[in-house]
Amino acid sequence: MTSIEEGGLVFLFPDGWVASKYDAWTCYRKHFQNLCDSKAVDILALPPESDGTLWLIEVKDYRHSRRQKEISIFDEMAQKVRDTLAGLLAASVNASVDEEKQFARKCCRRRRFRVVLHLEQPAPASRLFPRPFDPANVQLKLRTLLKGVDPHPRVVDRGLLPAGLGWQVDLAP
Repeated sequence: MTSIEEGGLVFLFPDGWVASKYDAWTCYRKHFQNLCDSKAVDILALPPESDGTLWLIEVKDYRHSRRQKEISIFDEMAQKVRDTLAGLLAASVNASVDEEKQFARKCCRRRRFRVVLHLEQPAPASRLFPRPFDPANVQLKLRTLLKGVDPHPRVVDRGLLPAGLGWQVDLAP
């Protein structure tokens, strides 16, 4: 089982899956990040080969602090997906770390891309003070922006993590 800690959460991927923290790659950090102020999703996950899917997972944890960025969460997510896919192509050819190059090549051979925004929010205090983001509205907007990459992006949290995704999420120790 592979585990990746991100944003106060631990993502647990079952045996047969290969997952990596893309925004920590040397190729991204030292080369691609500075190109046009590129952004990156947090985690790339590959289920067993027969599936043919690359999962691009972005983690946002607003349980303890509010969002401070001026760019909308939708536009930020679209930019991260676009830049990650471009970065993977570059890494598959030019990465200096062999593990990153091989992982990028596996990602580029996948036939389908799936996008997941893992959005943790504080529990709603009341109807007067609801959650900052309505997951259904976020998902609808992402469908519009990302339809060329994934016509059915998912917005999930620990409480609404569908079993069909294949991984589990726990709180970090």
